[in-house]
Amino acid sequence: MEHSFSGLTILGIATILSFYMGRGARRIKFPSLIGYMILGVIMGPSILNFFNKILVDKLTIINQIVLGFVAFSIGAELNLVSLKRLGYGIVSIIISESFMAFLIVFGSLYLFTKDLPMALIFGAMAPASAPAGTVAVIQECRAKGNLTQALYAVVGFDDGLAIVIFGFAFALSKSLLVSEISGVHENIWVTLLVPLKEIALCFLVGGMAGFIFCQMIRFLESSRDILIVIFGSIFIVTGLALRFHFSLILSNMMLGFLLVNTRNEKTVKKVVAPLMEIMPLLFVWFFFLAGTHLEIQKLPQLGTIGILYIIGRSSGLIGGAFLGGLIGNVEKKIKKWIGLGILSQAGVAIGLSLIVKQEFSALGSPHADAIGTSVITAITATCIFFEIIGPILTKIALKRSGEIS
Repeated sequence: MEHSFSGLTILGIATILSFYMGRGARRIKFPSLIGYMILGVIMGPSILNFFNKILVDKLTIINQIVLGFVAFSIGAELNLVSLKRLGYGIVSIIISESFMAFLIVFGSLYLFTKDLPMALIFGAMAPASAPAGTVAVIQECRAKGNLTQALYAVVGFDDGLAIVIFGFAFALSKSLLVSEISGVHENIWVTLLVPLKEIALCFLVGGMAGFIFCQMIRFLESSRDILIVIFGSIFIVTGLALRFHFSLILSNMMLGFLLVNTRNEKTVKKVVAPLMEIMPLLFVWFFFLAGTHLEIQKLPQLGTIGILYIIGRSSGLIGGAFLGGLIGNVEKKIKKWIGLGILSQAGVAIGLSLIVKQEFSALGSPHADAIGTSVITAITATCIFFEIIGPILTKIALKRSGEIS
């Protein structure tokens, strides 16, 4: 459908319609973001095409900015005193659910395809999560309690581990394909250092920016002034992350993490309060635009690989989280319900699949190109499923655990 309206006009209409779609979703006991996403699918390229692919690509910067704010708010919940109270069980859960998802997806895909490089790549996609969905449900429902605290910690830190797992698996998969093409073996140990360097850069940049941010807000009293400094700081860190290709989620988390662990409770509340006033609007934009990216015509392309990925990832995350909670001796409700709260998957996984497509296509091998195409198609399609079912299951978990009033 063609139209003559400007992008801003359409975004304004979409913002208002999304607000009412979200209220409608809440009336039938779904999270608001499901309403935002459904409207995005309707107005996006899949159906009405009010938001065509060119406009959607132009507005990608909004998604990146919102992820920066989400990461900051996650970091601001990671108080070391509270985390110590939860115990080392959280670390156990993060490690267990990430590696379990990787191993189950890798194993099932390898048994089905007998293609080692492909199975490694799909396995490496499984641990990556989408913290925005989980955080949006928590904030909308005003959930409070130990499970809520644990969810913040897990969705905050497991992306870091996911990037490390992907880095190693991608390096090994690429090395196998290069050897297949040329018969020459790459120095895999040098390649495996890349993800570790990225994590170190996240903590360095985020830590330095966080230190400066904490010094600046010491002298501010007005919530308006604080909000300006928050915006500036998150924009700087997000811009640096995009420029130098490291995780904007981990680096922005460091801003909030340093704030909550170096400043008193009064100062933290003073900083977080104005941010909470604008987060609902940011979530409207983020999930509406996420909906415009979802191409529903790709759902039939899921096939056996997509179904195996969905089952393997879901069972790996839920089972791994339970096992990690068992090993870490965490509270019963955390052990029982946390796995349901971490299934959302979107931006990070799609970003990683784009890297695979680009790098493997450059190898000039039909096998490598076929893997890249399979990965980006299957991951895009399965993200539709996880972005819809993930927030719903998060709300169920919080409700069953008694942390939604």
